[in-house]
Amino acid sequence: MHIARLIIVTFCLMAAPAAAQWLKYPTTGIPRTSDGKPNLSAPAPRTADGKPDLSGLWRPAAILIGDIAANLPPGSVPFQPWAEKLYKQRVETHGKDDPTARCIVGGTPRSDLVPYPFKVLQNPGLVVILYEAVHSYRQIFADGRELPKDPNPTWFGYSVGRWHGDTFVVETAGFNDEGWLDNFGKPSTDQLHVTERFRRKDFGHMDIEITINDPKAYTKPWTVTLPLVLQPDTELLEYICNENNKYLELVPSAGK
Repeated sequence: MHIARLIIVTFCLMAAPAAAQWLKYPTTGIPRTSDGKPNLSAPAPRTADGKPDLSGLWRPAAILIGDIAANLPPGSVPFQPWAEKLYKQRVETHGKDDPTARCIVGGTPRSDLVPYPFKVLQNPGLVVILYEAVHSYRQIFADGRELPKDPNPTWFGYSVGRWHGDTFVVETAGFNDEGWLDNFGKPSTDQLHVTERFRRKDFGHMDIEITINDPKAYTKPWTVTLPLVLQPDTELLEYICNENNKYLELVPSAGK
């Protein structure tokens, strides 16, 4: 069932024009080996204040694409009974009610798990993530503010970040109750609180440790680690979901 679901998700994600490719153009500021290739094992860059610079074009490692729990032991996701039942139903029906089938954004953390790159832009007081998938973006406020007590519910939630040594810790709350945690349909509710710890290991590799805390859907918090790989010498492509959306053809009942 998971294989069939993954095939359908792949077609869904092909909504962006597959034939379009940027010409390769050397990214400035990237260390290179003697043959001109990007040196992804070089030390991580740092900003003027000495903090690791998370900026760059990143793509998730294949292990977690589509399934946030792919590197956890089977059965270790601590579902509430209703959430596990809904999750299994979504797998069995190949995600026919997937919000992204209607070109809605994946939200947090799902947008980090699809096989499309995203660009991190780190600025003093604000980190912005531009997602190629569904042409969406996310703001992480790093100016010292606290999470609002009653935020407007959204797909990405409201995010604030702080540095703890070389780790950028992001707290996100204020979600609606419609989001999926991944392509296989692990549910979330309006009580979802996501903690992310960004650690740039070297120039070409970064880990995001993601902790899911949603007492309505899960019996306890649970944590996964998402490895990222830098994508040098390329850029984001335009992604217009409605232009070539094959999902509704593959699953006619999707969105109904």
